[in-house]
Amino acid sequence: MRSLVFPCPAQHLPKQLRHFCGVMSQLRRLKTPPPTTPLIFSATSLPSPHPTTPPKEESNSSAPFRSRTQRSLTTSLLHSAAVAGRDWQLLDVPRSELSLPLTLPTGQTFRWRRTGPSQFTGVVGPHLFSLKHADEDPSGRVHFFLHHSSDASCARAALSDYLNLEVSLTAMWRGFSAADPRFDEISRRFDGGARVLRQDPVECVFQFLCSSNNNIARIEKMVGVLSSFGEYLGSVGGFHFHQFPTLERLSVVSEQQLREAGFGYRAKYIVGAIKALQAKPGGGVEWLASLRSMDLQDVLEALCSLPGVGPKVAACIALFSLDQHHAIPVDTHVWKIATRYFMPELSGAQMTPKLSTRVAEIFIATFGKYAGWAQNVLFIGELPSQKAFLTAEMLASKNTKSVKRKRSNRKIEVQ
Repeated sequence: MRSLVFPCPAQHLPKQLRHFCGVMSQLRRLKTPPPTTPLIFSATSLPSPHPTTPPKEESNSSAPFRSRTQRSLTTSLLHSAAVAGRDWQLLDVPRSELSLPLTLPTGQTFRWRRTGPSQFTGVVGPHLFSLKHADEDPSGRVHFFLHHSSDASCARAALSDYLNLEVSLTAMWRGFSAADPRFDEISRRFDGGARVLRQDPVECVFQFLCSSNNNIARIEKMVGVLSSFGEYLGSVGGFHFHQFPTLERLSVVSEQQLREAGFGYRAKYIVGAIKALQAKPGGGVEWLASLRSMDLQDVLEALCSLPGVGPKVAACIALFSLDQHHAIPVDTHVWKIATRYFMPELSGAQMTPKLSTRVAEIFIATFGKYAGWAQNVLFIGELPSQKAFLTAEMLASKNTKSVKRKRSNRKIEVQ
């Protein structure tokens, strides 16, 4: 857009035009509103993040490392216009095989953000994606938008791997439903699509170290702080996104600095895990990747050698990043599911490591080699924080399908 140049003084302009000039002047002076997150790094408490950072924004000089969660009005509008003018690409996966609200915000990962009514944005390796279901498509196929990547074909392959798309849910869920009436009930309500992700193991380890005795909102903030030390990839919907940092970049953060940022006792485990992984033969990345080819019990024992990793966190890492499809993370939610539907004789008993092992065994005996996927669906079905949200999502989906069918019937009648 070209600049407007007026040959006469502003006071001689029409009243409406003077008002327009005043508004534009205010927009140019508009500062980014202060972030809302309580996790703040002070100038003396944290080293500077990696040099590749978001475009410089005006901020309070007393908190230069404050987590950036908002942008100016003008930047948001310009970004929205740019995205609207570019194309989304078809991933060609129906909702029955991938339901975004049943997969991304349900406790497997804490790095995706809702950036639109039916849109989620997140990072896969060095690639920044937005995903959404096509409203006009009765099957609800997923479309993706690539915001940042140096290689589009590589990005698409990375996304497919991350979403575990080689695994088909249709036959799997049919077998689960035949094996367990509770699963059958939940699967009918969800109508498919709850997948288990295949995340980067390093990223997964530190996400679940942050999850210990914590709630989702605080986990997301802590993971966001750690992520901010990685390469900046872009901003979408008011959120800034970074590639998850390497162990080398994370190693510059001290325990005290993390405690001051609100990590509490988890700070000690995060720093300890970084050092332990760096000391592994071949380095932490290679060591974690090697666990994908090992037996589950050996994987769990290896992960529990890391500071702060117990049986439950180890099972989460194994299931969500290491191809251990029958790993069962037993927490209070899964314990309640087991004692209510599978092992009522344990109702009222205290959850112990020995009984947790029995719970994992009954899941595997019931659902087989993909028992972790079945457990994940049952887990989502029991989360109070998800029930209202998922019910609304499912109703919206069914209403959309109903409208499409009615329109289709009208067309048939006219013909």
